[in-house]
Amino acid sequence: MARAIILMLDSLGIGASDDAEHFGDVGADTFGHIAKARGPSFTIPHLQQMGLAAAAEASRGQWPGELPPISPTGAWGYAAERSAGKDTPSGHWELAGQPVDFDWGYFPDQNPTFPTELVEGLIQAGGLTGVLGNCHASGTTIIDQLGEEHIKSGQPIIYTSADSVFQIAAHEAYFGLDRLYRLCEEARHLCDRWSVGRVIARPFIGETRGAFRRTSHRRDYTTPPPSPTLLDHLVESGGRVISVGKVADIYAHRGISEILKGDDNQALFEATLEALDQAGPKNLVFTNFVDFDTHFGHRRDVMGYAQALEKLDLNLPALFRQLQPGDLVVATADHGCDPTWPGSDHTREHVPVLVSGPGVAPVALGRRSTFADIGQTLADHFNLDPLPHGASFYHQLFAGKRDHS
Repeated sequence: MARAIILMLDSLGIGASDDAEHFGDVGADTFGHIAKARGPSFTIPHLQQMGLAAAAEASRGQWPGELPPISPTGAWGYAAERSAGKDTPSGHWELAGQPVDFDWGYFPDQNPTFPTELVEGLIQAGGLTGVLGNCHASGTTIIDQLGEEHIKSGQPIIYTSADSVFQIAAHEAYFGLDRLYRLCEEARHLCDRWSVGRVIARPFIGETRGAFRRTSHRRDYTTPPPSPTLLDHLVESGGRVISVGKVADIYAHRGISEILKGDDNQALFEATLEALDQAGPKNLVFTNFVDFDTHFGHRRDVMGYAQALEKLDLNLPALFRQLQPGDLVVATADHGCDPTWPGSDHTREHVPVLVSGPGVAPVALGRRSTFADIGQTLADHFNLDPLPHGASFYHQLFAGKRDHS
């Protein structure tokens, strides 16, 4: 029984979805706009060999930017999201066979933002004298603005965004990391009333304005998926799921066998290689490269996003050198976050479906009507019972091949 690796290129959309008008995202195109802005210097040959540019062309009807015409060596296509929203949990859950057919709860962009009952409940549960923030904000900006006051007062900073999130920022030394985690656990229970997808602990360090920095000790407290996902079924069948980055948090730690962390995309890639080196038959290594979304998409940093893709591309050969016969590598995304788009929200876009590995044919997979097709394909790969959603394209991967065991 072979292995599989999912490379979740967090937020790398490849063109507006058919229903983008319902989200105000007609014309959004994360990868296409990055490629255009980067121009002829954009160099991602290995991602192109995986089929990224070809998938983007199929999605948007036009070749992205000035990328050279490199033919894919693996299978490529794109997928439309079936879930009601464009949040991180929705995209991840749908990929694993569980589309989200309900609406998450969102907080209005007004001051104060959060319901009085929620804030008072948090203050009481945490033994706090009060809170700071209580607004829509960029995490780095609000920490810079309120970090010194937080240190003096001991009051945590609470804020949200256009996503279904309740975020709590606190200093690792002055407030305490364990105390922040406990407070977020309390907030998770309180937020259920408002159907909030995630409560996020945002620890930071530093002493003065301009010197505060968020750390890698972020933790997401996510509502559990409503029913078992591919990850649950794989573990129940005797397989293993190795989470790299925030994947375990997004699935509320269900269907997870081991967790590896990393401070940034480079560290996450190195952890992926470590996990793959240790992975045995019927193992899934699932990595989320969060920097694309957090550092570049939400912050509308077009050039930073392009350079991060180029750095990942340089690393890919090391991953492919570790592959064994029968292994599959799936590169995809959970939503878009177009750095050229107004605001700082996610964007409703198609995502790439790129599959490579020994024996995989260079075949066009076309348009997939749900991210769940990926989960169904991996269920086939691991000889699991079919999932309730999605259509497998497993056998298309080996068109003209005699043996893909």
